[in-house]
Amino acid sequence: MIKFLFDRDTWQEVYDSMSKNKLRTVITMIGVWWGILLLIGLLGAARGMENSFNRIFGDFATNSVFIIGGTTSMPFKGFQEGKQVRLTLSDTEKIQNNVEGVEFVVPRNLTQSLVVRNLLSGTFGVAGDFPLLDQVQKKKLLHGRFINQSDIDNRRKVAVISEDVYKQLFEKDVNAIGELIQINSSNYMVVGVFDVGNIQLGPSDDIHIPFTTFQQTYNRGDRIGWMMITGKPEFNIVQIEQDAKLMLKNIHKIHPEDDRAFRSFNLGQAFGRMTGFLIGMQFLTWFVGIATLIAGVFAIGNILLITVKERTKEIGVRRALGATPFEIKRQIVVEAVFLTLIAGLFGILTGGWILIALDAAFGQGPDATLVNASVSILVVFVALLILVALGTLIGLIPAFKATSIKPIEALREE
Repeated sequence: MIKFLFDRDTWQEVYDSMSKNKLRTVITMIGVWWGILLLIGLLGAARGMENSFNRIFGDFATNSVFIIGGTTSMPFKGFQEGKQVRLTLSDTEKIQNNVEGVEFVVPRNLTQSLVVRNLLSGTFGVAGDFPLLDQVQKKKLLHGRFINQSDIDNRRKVAVISEDVYKQLFEKDVNAIGELIQINSSNYMVVGVFDVGNIQLGPSDDIHIPFTTFQQTYNRGDRIGWMMITGKPEFNIVQIEQDAKLMLKNIHKIHPEDDRAFRSFNLGQAFGRMTGFLIGMQFLTWFVGIATLIAGVFAIGNILLITVKERTKEIGVRRALGATPFEIKRQIVVEAVFLTLIAGLFGILTGGWILIALDAAFGQGPDATLVNASVSILVVFVALLILVALGTLIGLIPAFKATSIKPIEALREE
């Protein structure tokens, strides 16, 4: 078989067959070319969307839910409708210790404050946070560090500021680490500068200060603004959200069916829906691409059937001269696979150029829609294997048709 593939006469026959009707050959190959182009292009675009999604949420513990106190919508145990629900630090401890599947509970506080440095000022969101926040919502530090436990224990007046705050309060190229800024008329030393990133969940928190310092400065006592609950990977975050809310309703004496007492946003559920969409899109891409490939390969099979009909007399002569049915079949299958592979390789090259163009147009900058739209070598290899398999199978149809003709009848064909 290998000797046959390197035989000059074999490829001369393939060339003669294709060159007899060049237009028909090109039109036939377009179907396969378009199918592989569509497959590569759609798979690359799907990967680009997935990369963009992962870049946006890459710094978050996605198996998380945010819970904030609201107002009651029905009376319960002597409390009237419309009671304001205020979360506390003790609530977070009870959820951490009693709700199954909880990995972290991060209490947070936030307020808007005037921030001043020399003659420059601005109003920014100031958050009181624990070091644990950096584990569930990783900060991209450009300089310095995040809040540590020593800051919490000693109620230090230190601040971690966003790059936006730095640009508004500091001159270009000035090192902000160790510099003082005024928050609510009190001096804070800057210990870190972070990049805000591509997504902001909830209110803007441009400045982070120790939670205990926030309590003291803004007289918040045990109260918190909201909590972020992160579940263990093997647990359902939706169930964790329901269990946490039920526990909070018991703690604050709220009716079990009151849905307005606590507002929440389930990041894990939203992430799951998006992940499902991406998986579905990849499946649809494979389905459409392979269906288009099959349609294109069938077109090659149809053309080869016509070619066999046109070459009936030639096949009869070859049979009369001693060519075996296997040799006739082999020749036609090689033609089918060759046409399929050439069209497929052009489709892969064209698809690669399209992905390069997509990356240049939509994959640049922090708000890129498609990040590194590409396909792996494995996908290309699998696509080529599918092409070879389909080309071989479809080539067998005209091959059997060719060998079903008796030599004497083929020689009589006009």
